[in-house]
Amino acid sequence: MAQFDVNAWLRVHHADGVNVDMAELLYYRSKTSLLNLNPHKTVQARLAGTYLTKMKGRGMEFDEARHYQPGDDIRAIDWRVTARTGKTHTKLFREEKERPVFILVDFSHSMHFGTQLLFKSVAAAHLASLIAWGASKRGDRIGGLVFNESEHREFKPMTRQKAVLSLLSGIKNLHQNAISDNPAQTFSDACARIRRLARPGSAVFILSDFLHLDNAAQRHLSQLSRHCEVMAYRISDPFEHQLPAVRVAQTVAVTDGKTRQNITLGEQSQAMDYQKIHAQLMNNIYKELQQSHVRVIDINAGVPLETQLNPLQKIA
Repeated sequence: MAQFDVNAWLRVHHADGVNVDMAELLYYRSKTSLLNLNPHKTVQARLAGTYLTKMKGRGMEFDEARHYQPGDDIRAIDWRVTARTGKTHTKLFREEKERPVFILVDFSHSMHFGTQLLFKSVAAAHLASLIAWGASKRGDRIGGLVFNESEHREFKPMTRQKAVLSLLSGIKNLHQNAISDNPAQTFSDACARIRRLARPGSAVFILSDFLHLDNAAQRHLSQLSRHCEVMAYRISDPFEHQLPAVRVAQTVAVTDGKTRQNITLGEQSQAMDYQKIHAQLMNNIYKELQQSHVRVIDINAGVPLETQLNPLQKIA
C-alpha cells in the first residue's frame, strides 16, 4: 500500500495543519455527501420547514384519513372516503418542520495539538465547515458558537450561504487568537450558552476533545439533549492513544501550546502505562457523554476526514 503523502494532502486542501485559512474551509462545500444530516429522532419543536414529524396537523404531506371528530376543520373532510364508506372522514397531514443546526467549536488550549496531519483545532474547523455546508444544502438554518479561552462568538441561525460564511469567518478569526494567558471562557460556559441558544428541536453538533468536560458541562448537556438532538464529535490525536514506536529510546518534548512536558519513547513499560491511562480517560469521557444522552462520534485528527466519513453510513 502506498504511503499517505501528508504534504500532498495539505496542498490540495490549501492547509498547513496548524493554522486555519478560509480556502481550506471553502474546500468542503463540494464534499457534503460525506455526511448524512437526517435527524435520528423525532423533531418535537413547532417550527416551519422541511423535516417531517409525527405531529398531526395541516401541512404539506398527507398522512391518513380518520373518522370525523367534533372540532375538526370541515375544510379537511375527505369527501371520497366519506362517499365510499358512508361515514364522514377527515384528512390528517404530517407537518413539515425545519431543524435549526447549531455547531459548537472548541478552541481551548488542549485542542491546539497535533502530531501527524492536523491540529485537533484545525480538524474541528474542517468538520464544522463540512457540517455547515451540508446543512446549508438541505436548506436548514445554521447557527453556532465558537469559543477559545479568552472570548466567544455567537451566531444566530440564518439561512443560505451567508450563514455559512459568517460562521466560517468566526472560526478562522477565533482560531488565530485562541491561546490566552488569562483564560476566562470554559467548556462548561460554552455548554451553558449553546443550551440557551438552541431552541427545542434543534440539532446540536459539539466539536471538541472533551478533555475539559466537568459536572457542570454534563448537566448542561443533559438538559440540552432533552429537547434537542445532540451529537458529540470527539476529536483526538493518535499520540493521545499510544506513543509512537521507535527503534532507539529517546526523550521528546511535547506541548499543547500552553503546557510542556517530556516523554520517553522506546520504553515498553512506559508505553503500556501511557496507553492504559489514556484508554481509561477516553472511556470515562465516552461514558459521561452517554449519561448525558449525547451521541458520540470519534474523529482522528491524524487521518483525512474523507477516509473517516463513509458516505454510506448515517453518522450525523
